[in-house]
Amino acid sequence: MSVTVLYFASLRDAAGVASETLPLPASLPALYAELRARHGFALPAERLRVAVDGDFAAWDSPLRDGCEIAFIPPVSGG
Repeated sequence: MSVTVLYFASLRDAAGVASETLPLPASLPALYAELRARHGFALPAERLRVAVDGDFAAWDSPLRDGCEIAFIPPVSGG
């Protein structure tokens, strides 16, 4: 059982990859905590948006095998 995690902007830079497949986590907060420790993400979860299967989701949304998770940092632009 696994999920695909997509990274954008500064998270992609820190992870060094645009996506990766990982074992199905217990929760979104647990997944981000693991990834933050592994990749050295500077942003706390409170600063991110999360999407599951292409739709913005709450951090307590349930996960299922095969879902696609995107962590989206704040983006500056002009």
